[in-house]
Amino acid sequence: MAFMNNYRKGWALRCIREAKAEFQAAKKMPSLAPSLIVEALRKAQFAIYYSLGDPASIERIVKSISSDGHGVKDPILKCLVEIDEMMEFISELPESERGRALRHVNELIQIASEIVELFTGEKA
Repeated sequence: MAFMNNYRKGWALRCIREAKAEFQAAKKMPSLAPSLIVEALRKAQFAIYYSLGDPASIERIVKSISSDGHGVKDPILKCLVEIDEMMEFISELPESERGRALRHVNELIQIASEIVELFTGEKA
């Protein structure tokens, strides 16, 4: 399904690589984990945005759906909404819940990576 231009493809791959790196850093530096996790999620989200088209347009769509509530049926859109919600949740997360949240964030980043691979045709 590789049908995007090189500019968007390059940014999508870069963002997902950086998301994975930020996540690994969050696991190694617990004191900085909340901000690193939010940054990793944001980069994973932008990787998907670049894979789908114009990031600003896709972001507006996701924000409008996030504010409307749940019930999203499209799996990619559902993933984007879930990332958006998780970014808000992480900032208020108590340290005792961080382990479970890290596993969920890891899953979201892996899903984002698979989406990027699907659209770019390259291993992310």
